[in-house]
Amino acid sequence: MILDKFNLKGKTAFISGATHGLGMAMAKALGEAGATIVINGHSSQEKIDDALKEYQKAGIHAHGYRFNVTDEKEVESYIQRIEKEMGAIDILVNNAGIIKRIPIVEMPLSEWEEVIRTDLTSPFIVSKAVVSGMIRRKKGKIIHVCSMMSELGRDTVAAYAAAKGGLKMLTRSMATEWAKHNIQVNGIGPGYFATSQTAPLRVAGNSFHEFILNRTPAGRWGEPDELGGAVVFLASDASDFVNGQILYVDGGILATIGKPMEE
Repeated sequence: MILDKFNLKGKTAFISGATHGLGMAMAKALGEAGATIVINGHSSQEKIDDALKEYQKAGIHAHGYRFNVTDEKEVESYIQRIEKEMGAIDILVNNAGIIKRIPIVEMPLSEWEEVIRTDLTSPFIVSKAVVSGMIRRKKGKIIHVCSMMSELGRDTVAAYAAAKGGLKMLTRSMATEWAKHNIQVNGIGPGYFATSQTAPLRVAGNSFHEFILNRTPAGRWGEPDELGGAVVFLASDASDFVNGQILYVDGGILATIGKPMEE
C-alpha cells in the first residue's frame, strides 16, 4: 500500500533547533507519522524543557539535548550519545539557523561569519557526524532547511542568502556522494509562514504584510503545519528515488514575477 510508505514508525528523527517555530512544526509532523523525536537547542536548558512540554501537549514524546551545532567536537560527542541512548538516527533535519538583517557595507566580518557558520557550516558538521551510521546501515534521510533565499536575493540579508544558496549546493553534492549508499539528501524551502516571530508583521496596514500578500499567489501566509506533508514525504520511503532536490513550500512565490499592475 502506498500510504504505508509514509509511515515512520520505528524510525528515529533528529531535528536541530526544533525548540520553536517551523522546526517544531516539522518535528511534530514527523512524530505524528510515527517517528521517535529528538531535538536540540543551544541557548538554554529551560528553553528545551519548555519545548518538550509543548511536544507532550501535542501527544508526542520527544527528547532534548543541549549542544552547539557549530562546534564539531561537541556535535560528534552528542551524536554518539544520542545514538547510544535513542538508537540509530534514521532521519536528520538540519533546521538550526539564524538571520541578521544588516546592509552589506555595514556588516562586520564577525557577524557574516556567524551566519555562515550557523546556516551553512553546521549542516556540514552535523551531517558528517550522522552519515557514517547511515552508510553502515545502507539507508538514511537527510533534509536541509533551505529558503527562498536559496534562489533570490534581498536587501540586508546577504549573509543569510549566501548561506542558504550554499546549502542548496551542499544538498546536491551530498546527494551525489551518498546516493550509492541508499541515502537521500534533499531540502525544504519554506516561504513566509505565520509564526510567533512574524506576528508583529502580520497586521493590517503593515507594508511588509501587504507585500507578502500581494507577492504570494496564494494570497496569504503559510501555516506552520503546512510544512508537515513535505517533511514527512522527504523523510519516508515514499521519497526513496528523490535525491538532491529542494522542495519549496511557498504558496507559489517562486513560480511568478508578481502580480501585473492594475489597469
